[in-house]
Amino acid sequence: MKTVREWPAFTVSKKAAASLAAGHPWVYDNEITQSPDPLPAPGGLADVLSPRGSYLGTAMYSPASRIRLRVISRNANDRFDEAFWRRRLEYAWAYRKQVMGETDCQCCRFVFGEADSLPGLTVDRFGPLLVTQITSVGIEVRKDRILPLLADVLRADGQHIEGIFERNDLALRDKEGLSRGKGWYPLPGEPLPQSPVTEICENGIYYAVDVENGQKTGFFLDQKYNRRAVAHLAAGRTVLDCFTHTGSFALNAAKGGAKHVTAVDVSASAIEMARRNAVRNGLDDRMDFVCSDVFDLLPRLEAEGHPYDFIILDPPAFTKSRSTAASAMRGYKEINLRAMRLLPRGGYLATASCSHFAPAPEFVRMLHAAARDTGRSLRQIEARQQAPDHPILWEVPETDYLKFYLFQVV
Repeated sequence: MKTVREWPAFTVSKKAAASLAAGHPWVYDNEITQSPDPLPAPGGLADVLSPRGSYLGTAMYSPASRIRLRVISRNANDRFDEAFWRRRLEYAWAYRKQVMGETDCQCCRFVFGEADSLPGLTVDRFGPLLVTQITSVGIEVRKDRILPLLADVLRADGQHIEGIFERNDLALRDKEGLSRGKGWYPLPGEPLPQSPVTEICENGIYYAVDVENGQKTGFFLDQKYNRRAVAHLAAGRTVLDCFTHTGSFALNAAKGGAKHVTAVDVSASAIEMARRNAVRNGLDDRMDFVCSDVFDLLPRLEAEGHPYDFIILDPPAFTKSRSTAASAMRGYKEINLRAMRLLPRGGYLATASCSHFAPAPEFVRMLHAAARDTGRSLRQIEARQQAPDHPILWEVPETDYLKFYLFQVV
């Protein structure tokens, strides 16, 4: 006898069915061949069926988005109650503790959306504060169930959590028909934290993190171990850290024993924060700070003949869509070419891209072209990616976004 399902069902194309069967959780609007009547409410649950009627999973419905369905379970026996969401969060936390260790998971990405089978939810932990970003209506309509569980799961493991700050001020919410905003999430029966600014320690370096006004969730956690790799190479070097933001690579280089570090960013407020972080860590005596556009600064430094022998390029994403990827590659080539020209032979280059739309093969081709145009060769020391608290799910290429290379330029 055929089982009667609780949820309405969508039938999808053969292509979408193959993608779901391979492990990807998304169904686009043009991949739906048959919809239920009536449609689910925004964020409501629905089963997803193959063209032959086979069960492929249960998904959250997003009527305003091109990503119309986001699969959250492939188990037809799952019940989507509080226990279900708690298990998801417990799995996510157990993974971070295992791969990061007790110390490093004090500041880490606790939930990484699709990679943790929680599509549309990002959670970063900065010591006692959690910062959330919600980019799917399915998570939005369940946040009063899910967000208190974030604190519960961590506290049950003996972690000290004081509050949750929502950073829902990003443009991606527009595509889901969600309003933008930010502020403290009121945990039931608890007072709100007094300040959105906290202090974290990463790789032995202390940072002030403003979860309300800082970029993204307040601090970029994905480069944690890449910063450590830079520190290892920096001893005795004269370092130029481009796009320094709040100084994280520059501070790691200085702590690693660099002779001198120049930190550069176009944002005056970022430079001021980097300077304060340097003072907090007692590293300001071997650092200076420059507020400048890197695209203007690098050719000027080359003309002046500045003696940097280690350059770090960690720019913001130059592209957030396929339509601008070619232009972004020109930008990446420009800064890498300039850095290679500025470095002496035998100098070191750390270079990164945090855009999913600049995939590794294209980024590598760009580096080859830049080296060829400068008459230099690149001796690869390491090829790295994001820290493991931002896990890469092989079936979901969107989770694989950070490229990081360390070279000697010869």
